[in-house]
Amino acid sequence: MTIAVIGMLDEREGGLSLLKETIEKRGHRIALIDISIGTGAIQSALKADITNEELARTEGTTAAEIAGMLAKERDRATSTVASALGKKLLGMYDAGELQGVIAVGGMTGTFISLTALRMLPFGLPKLLISSVAAMPAYAGKLAEFFGVRDITVMHSVVDTVGLNPLVRNLMINGAGAICGMVESYEPRLREGRPAIAITEFGFAEKGAHYVRELLEDRFDLISFHATGIGEKAAGDLVGQGLFEAFIDLVPAGFSEYLLGGNRAAGPDRLDAGCRQGRPYILSPCGFDMISCGPIKRKDDNDPLWTSRRLAERKLLLQDAIRVQARTSAEEMTMIAGAVAEKLNQHPDKRLVKFVIPKKGFSSLSVEGGSLYDPESDQAFIDALKKNLDPAIEVIEINTHINTPEFGRAVIEALERAVNAMKA
Repeated sequence: MTIAVIGMLDEREGGLSLLKETIEKRGHRIALIDISIGTGAIQSALKADITNEELARTEGTTAAEIAGMLAKERDRATSTVASALGKKLLGMYDAGELQGVIAVGGMTGTFISLTALRMLPFGLPKLLISSVAAMPAYAGKLAEFFGVRDITVMHSVVDTVGLNPLVRNLMINGAGAICGMVESYEPRLREGRPAIAITEFGFAEKGAHYVRELLEDRFDLISFHATGIGEKAAGDLVGQGLFEAFIDLVPAGFSEYLLGGNRAAGPDRLDAGCRQGRPYILSPCGFDMISCGPIKRKDDNDPLWTSRRLAERKLLLQDAIRVQARTSAEEMTMIAGAVAEKLNQHPDKRLVKFVIPKKGFSSLSVEGGSLYDPESDQAFIDALKKNLDPAIEVIEINTHINTPEFGRAVIEALERAVNAMKA
């Protein structure tokens, strides 16, 4: 079994050499992987176990050709190396050879390493020592990696070139961290209880509790916070086939994507639930609102606020940062059509169940709530039923989402889907 040590030997030979020595002193075997693309000036005396030339051949090119791309096609050069590195690491993992991974990088090395680390499964120790992971300008891009994978990050503060006393401390600490993670690692037991994924957030907290309460004696319930990035993580792990079913109480990352809200989770938000061929239970929670804070956007001619005239709508002002605006009947109709189009792609539509709490999709849209608008909710229901494949069951219940009755309806829908899968 091996710990992979990743970095650019033509830029960071000193730190990588110290990492290698320190990890080996702890009794671990390492595989040093060189991801140099020709930007550094060091003629390294340290021999890589997997060279940049070997990585290049994986993608049908050479290290010299990759270096030649830098002037005009730098992104192509880095993506080529990242793809090759990911394939190499995944091959080692599939062969039972990989115990953990530690990578060291600046800007280019960070993005090459993150692209590859994202390909590795949840739980495998993954550590990145980076000088750029804390840069606010790249927060959105970095979140695409950190939001969906359990990658541990050590912010280096200083650049990791050379081998000064601060870099020495970083490398020694990093070596200790990855060794400790590897030595403590316990593979996820597949023979344990089956797991179910569930999305939830504060406006459906009680409803989610009732669902968990009814399932927790039979399943491990893995919750994902429906804040956009949490939903991306749910989709990523559901897509890996880790769960027996997906209870998507708050699929609103999809409507937020359609409308431009803060919790947008992208156009593929519902795809993982549809592609796995497993039971997929949904509710419309979150479709009844648009996350549009902070409130100062209202007075700044913000495009979302002006284009959708949010200031004229019912609003919930939680605080200066968090604001929810009510979705209109027209928007709810559009959301329903787009959701139906996605769900209709499920390979076995008997496994898809849509549970609709008619008296309130969230705690905000119940009677007396800040975003109460039963006409808009009904517009969603009518459009969903009109566009959804008849083989997909729609369950309407005369209650709101935060009730035991809703929880039982979800469980009953899940049981029917499970039975259909077994039939």
